[in-house]
Amino acid sequence: MSDGALSQDEIDALLTGVDSSGTGSGSAVPEGSDAERQALQSFLAATVDAQSSTLSMMTGSKVSIKGPEAFFTNRDAFLAQLPDTVTVVNTKFTSGFPGEHLYLLPEAAAKNIAGLMTKEENISLDDMAMSVIQEAVGNIVGSQITALTGKTGNRSIANAPPQAANVPKAAAALPGGNFFVASYQLDLGEGQSGRFWEILDPQVSADIAQSLSGGSAPAGPVPGMGVIGGGSGVMNGMSMNGGGSGGMSMGQPLRVQPVQFPGLVPRPTPQEAGNIGLIMDVYMEMTVELGRTRKLIKEILGMGEGTIIELDKLAGEPVDILVNHKLIAKGEVVVIDENFGVRVTEIVSPMERMSDMG
Repeated sequence: MSDGALSQDEIDALLTGVDSSGTGSGSAVPEGSDAERQALQSFLAATVDAQSSTLSMMTGSKVSIKGPEAFFTNRDAFLAQLPDTVTVVNTKFTSGFPGEHLYLLPEAAAKNIAGLMTKEENISLDDMAMSVIQEAVGNIVGSQITALTGKTGNRSIANAPPQAANVPKAAAALPGGNFFVASYQLDLGEGQSGRFWEILDPQVSADIAQSLSGGSAPAGPVPGMGVIGGGSGVMNGMSMNGGGSGGMSMGQPLRVQPVQFPGLVPRPTPQEAGNIGLIMDVYMEMTVELGRTRKLIKEILGMGEGTIIELDKLAGEPVDILVNHKLIAKGEVVVIDENFGVRVTEIVSPMERMSDMG
């Protein structure tokens, strides 16, 4: 017989609005599609080496990520696997496969990663540490998007800047229903190991799995939309000649042809193409600028190993791509195998380039 006190599970359930009696919607874990799970697990397993390389370069330590173990679960069942406090990094997809996309790290693992990246011991998860974790997860997601683009051909995939928070597990904003989880084994060296989790909401996991399996296709032209074709006096098979009834004949089916639009990009004349060909083998300096800042001489002289320099850009903002010190484009940093790269996301307009040169 209850003494009226609430158990920890009941308190967690009240905080999250989940029925803990066992009769609510979260009391059973329905089976997810095994084909969907296998497609996602196979793809994610192929990205762990790149993720390991990314974290190794960012931390300066040998980092190993293994797995993942993929499964479908619900909130109640998943919370039971977590430590009491977790660092939640929300990096939702904004296009391509829009929807919720999260990473959850145990508090200890988040501190270890932030400590390795900042070269500090006994670090606390303050704003600076959270910014560092956001940067690490942002690079992992960037390499994942690059791989996903190559696998699916979907070039519109993008994510929101990662947002991290260290919260009690009951306060973690998880997707509703039966969602996809990938559980990874993380080894940071020197006995620092544990697990972290990647979560996709049901619609995102279904869309990605379908695209990985070749189930989606670009939309074709709208039926019935076409240009008017035919010979003299004929419009798509409808005779315009006067007949016995003095009207149009519908004796033949319509011939629908795709719309042909002229090119909108101006093409150089043969003379222009010949002139620019004279300088095509000239080298130019291309620079990717992460950010800038201004420091006093005394601040610069006081710098040493481990000094952190805060730049004028937020984590997740596009980096500037310059040619001969002139801004021509913006992009996002990605990791390809063990090398950094930049994916161009925006080309600066000619007008902006001219004003910059002036």
